[in-house]
Parts: sequence; C-alpha cells; structure tokens
Amino acid sequence: MITYILVAVSILLLIYIVIAFNRLSKRRNQIENAISSLDSLFIQRADLIPNLITTTKEYMNYEQETIAQITQLRTPVVTDKENPYLQSEEGDKTLMNIMARAESYPELKASAQFVQLQRAFTECEEQLSAGRRYLSASITDYNDAMVTFPSNVIAAIFGFSKYQWQYATAKQRTAVDAKELFR
Repeated sequence: MITYILVAVSILLLIYIVIAFNRLSKRRNQIENAISSLDSLFIQRADLIPNLITTTKEYMNYEQETIAQITQLRTPVVTDKENPYLQSEEGDKTLMNIMARAESYPELKASAQFVQLQRAFTECEEQLSAGRRYLSASITDYNDAMVTFPSNVIAAIFGFSKYQWQYATAKQRTAVDAKELFR
C-alpha cells in the first residue's frame, strides 16, 4: 500500500515538474517572440521613415520648381506702352483677373505627403509602443514564475534564469529631431 502511495506521489510530482518546466519554457519563448517582433518593427521603421522623408523632400522640390515656373510664366513680357490693359490701375486688375482665370494651377500635394509621413511616424511608434508593453508583460510573467514557489525550485533545477529588463540607451531616450532628417 505504501508502495502505491509513493508511486502515485512520484508520478504526480513528475507531472507537476513537467507542467512547470513547460510553463517556464513557454514564457521564455514568449519573451523571445516579443523581442523578435520588436526587432522587425525597428527594421520596418528604419527602412520606411527615411524613404518617406526622401519622397517628401523630392515632392517639395518638385512643387517649388513648379511654383517658380508658374510665377515666371505669369510675369507679363510686354511693356506698359505695348499693352493698353497695363496703362491704368483698372487695367492691371482686369489683366490679373483674366490671367488668374486662364491659368490652370497644379494641385499642390506636399501637405498630403507630410500628412502621410506623420501618419507613418505615428503608426510605427504606436506599434513599437504596443510591442514594448507586450515584452514588458511577458518578462513580468516569466520573472514572477521564476521567483514563486515551487516553480522557482524547478527553474533552479533546470537552469532557468530571470530575464533582464530591456532599458533604453541614452540615445534612444532623446527625441528624434525630424528637422535633422530633412537636411
């Protein structure tokens, strides 16, 4: 009878050890998954933001050139003596009205490029923030399991160790200077 009890207790203890080991392993894998997800978001941000800034800068240059060309084309080539509309103040207003209505201004879209850039910045930062929260929660769950009895005994037997928190570097703590990126 005692033999059966010892066998049953040993089996239950073994089952508990397996369950605790698996739970710790899953939590450690969850942390690795969170870190990997954050790394992919950092890579996405590193690729996306500079490309969007370059595109926005190119579009700004295009619009500046277009506006300069339109301004140059709007400047009358004829002199006051050659054009009767330019000989009086009333004529100046009439000519300007005619020119303004006749011209087809291109639709300027640099502001839309800036809005797209701002949305991309915001979306990247929101995803990174969510990823950091997930990583912190995963580390907390894992480390809590590492310090509570009896899973701490199982962790010590199998060589599990507490996971180190991820801290920002001094450079990461400083705000990104978007003005510098546009230079």
